[in-house]
Amino acid sequence: MKDSPARHLALQGASNFRDLGGYPTTDGRTTRWRHIFRSNHLGHLTADDVEIVRALGVRSAFDFRGLEERAAGVCVVREITVHSLPIEPTVVAALRAELAKGTLTAAVALELMRESYRNYVRHNTHSFRSLFAHLLEDRAPLVIHCTAGKDRTGFASALILHALGVPDDVIAEDYLLTNRHYKRDASSASDLPADVLDAIGSVEASYLAAAFEAVGREYGDLETYLRDGLKLGETERAALKQRYLQS
Repeated sequence: MKDSPARHLALQGASNFRDLGGYPTTDGRTTRWRHIFRSNHLGHLTADDVEIVRALGVRSAFDFRGLEERAAGVCVVREITVHSLPIEPTVVAALRAELAKGTLTAAVALELMRESYRNYVRHNTHSFRSLFAHLLEDRAPLVIHCTAGKDRTGFASALILHALGVPDDVIAEDYLLTNRHYKRDASSASDLPADVLDAIGSVEASYLAAAFEAVGREYGDLETYLRDGLKLGETERAALKQRYLQS
């Protein structure tokens, strides 16, 4: 029996490129390997990286970056069709505003991160809904990414795994893998203090929890959010499981 494929693909130009396959579901199935990948952006891939991504057969990318972010790092794999699902970044601007007021601390940075996750639910549900509409069109193998592949991508990945029936503890584990694999871009937001950069350059369980708290407040519970916010009724959930799970 062949060992499972590598979950993390050590690319030179993208540090957080990972496979969402191999996770167990509550009904005894597992997520399919080599169908859905999550990553930081694909604008700095080397020629060798491009060959690895081509060999994986990736055909579509779902890019949550905002306008300026996209322009700064265009996908270098020409075979990939990029679908833009923009969620404009807000945290660094908010941090700089606090810095200018003299009120910036690590605790403030953590709370701004949590607030950005709440806003994914309050203001950006349409982008996640669009992602699921694409997933239902069966464009795999595919990759979901933003700039760092940890926040917008982290919430999207958690929603996908929830919709497929993966247990909460496994979803949390996948989310936190970013802290092992993501290598920060040293040039970004270098005017901010080190402890603040630590808060925004990593993930913690409270960030994802904040998004799901917002789901509870806005929709009542996660199942209602999947149904009403993301438009995943029973038919759509069954179709997703058919495509992305194996027995």
